[in-house]
Amino acid sequence: MKNRVQRIALVLWPSFIVGGIGTTCFFALFDPAMLPLSDAMLPFSESRLAQHRLLIYSVGFFIFWLFAAASSWLTSFLQRSPDEVNLDSITSNGDRNADDEERADVDQAVTRRP
Repeated sequence: MKNRVQRIALVLWPSFIVGGIGTTCFFALFDPAMLPLSDAMLPFSESRLAQHRLLIYSVGFFIFWLFAAASSWLTSFLQRSPDEVNLDSITSNGDRNADDEERADVDQAVTRRP
């Protein structure tokens, strides 16, 4: 369980930072009121422009965070060790397959050699 919590933290925290940086860079170049979909999505007047900009900034941040989290998760998924991948072959009731038990016996015999 601890390993899973660490993996989640290693995915979400860096992606949060990258989401913030991506949002900052994107909205430094583009004004939310000038985006093509902003008129269709949010019919706003000048008096409520600040509130709608904050909404667009927030939605933009979560989109950048989502993409960064997907990238971090994929990296974490692909860098699993063979032992972690083989643990996935354990059945739902906790029993190992016969092949897994045989491999475990072979691995133990190999590691006991002088």
